[in-house]
Amino acid sequence: MQIIREDQADSLVAGGLDVIFPSGAYVRQKFGGAAVPSARDEVLRGFSRPEVLERIRPGMRIAVGVGSRGIKCIREVTKATVDFLKERGAEPFIVPTMGSHGGATPEGQMTVLAQYGITPESMGVPFEPEMNVALLGETPSGAPVYFSRAALAADGVIPIGRVKPHTSFRGRIESGIYKMLAIGFGKHRGAAALHSFGFERFAQLIPEVGDFILSRVNVVAAVAIVENAREDPALIEVLLPEEVPSREPELLEMARAWMGRILFDEFEVLIVDEIGKDISGDGMDPNVTGRFSLPFMSGGPRVQKIAVLDLTEETHGNANGIGAADVTTQAVLDKIDFVQTYTNAITSTVLSVAKLPIVMPTKRAAVALCLKTLNGVRPEEARIVRIKNTLELEEIWISDPLLKEAEGRSDVEVIRRAELQV
Repeated sequence: MQIIREDQADSLVAGGLDVIFPSGAYVRQKFGGAAVPSARDEVLRGFSRPEVLERIRPGMRIAVGVGSRGIKCIREVTKATVDFLKERGAEPFIVPTMGSHGGATPEGQMTVLAQYGITPESMGVPFEPEMNVALLGETPSGAPVYFSRAALAADGVIPIGRVKPHTSFRGRIESGIYKMLAIGFGKHRGAAALHSFGFERFAQLIPEVGDFILSRVNVVAAVAIVENAREDPALIEVLLPEEVPSREPELLEMARAWMGRILFDEFEVLIVDEIGKDISGDGMDPNVTGRFSLPFMSGGPRVQKIAVLDLTEETHGNANGIGAADVTTQAVLDKIDFVQTYTNAITSTVLSVAKLPIVMPTKRAAVALCLKTLNGVRPEEARIVRIKNTLELEEIWISDPLLKEAEGRSDVEVIRRAELQV
């Protein structure tokens, strides 16, 4: 479906879209958090702790939970985990733990894992992708707790998860092991049940449901990953279930300190080359863009206009988060799988994330429209930031007005001059 033809775009605004793009440069933003030398070695070291070893016995069937986020080291961490379990004489298998992602189907969730190189062939273990769940009971506040039947049939469970700030709520525990247990292993039904309470309850519900599961399911151990701003693993720990409640909040604070961000508090236009579920649960992380889908959330830079130019291949048409943009392109519209996008939005109960922004025929027209509709500044004087996505933030493009603000800063280094090419 074509929204606007290229020859029609200029007539949309007074004076057309032939605007002057400001000059600028690529700069390197400097963040903390050194990467671990080897993700595999860190995993094996963690599992070699005597107190972990004694929980893993020969013959145990162990469900290893792997989610849908684009964790850079997820293949290496998952392979190290299943290899270690097999060496101990256990019988590991993989359960996709991603709520409703992948279109809420076994085939879709297998496809999501395959794009990360996680397949039965590469891992050397079977997969149990079925969406069937069992009701474990209700928490004290009345939240139903669902859990994968395939995982419950095992002798033990090991979730693998990245600990990081969530995009839609704040709490001592946000995204991480607890959320994998509460929502990932809950499959579509469990995810929908918890989201029906609203994100404003998640700071209470995620720990409550996680504690409920820990008290009723044999969680043998958990693999927690904390990334730095370059997406490299800065810390990998294998935790015992009794260690998770106290350790996960500490890991969250490390993740918050090390995460990538835009080191400018205010500018007029943010250009995002690509969004996707492999990048963030919200397609583009609102902690980076400053555009949250819920009114009680805040943070990040102040921006007048956001343009999204493309979807990642790995998102398979799921454009969740596109609603936070002001302008996008026909190419994005052509790639959207509305079934996947709407399934995700409906499960979360936040429908605005799937709304379409203004659709322009080309990338250049999308950026020009953002510049043309700015308030209080001429296009050629606009402060612009261009990023590949909200995970890759070390090297970004900024316009000349922001370069002036960067002068003398130790955390921003100019790489090379470059015109804005779209």
